[in-house]
Amino acid sequence: MRYKKRNTAERAIGKLRNSRAVATRYDKRGYVFLGTVTVAALII
Repeated sequence: MRYKKRNTAERAIGKLRNSRAVATRYDKRGYVFLGTVTVAALII
């Protein structure tokens, strides 16, 4: 069960990394990066 959850999390992170802004982390401030990740997650 633990491996299944880990696989799901790893795949979700992989999908987020497909977003160029998330993968390269252009945002310098943490709260701006969190917003970028949130937008990318909503698009997925």
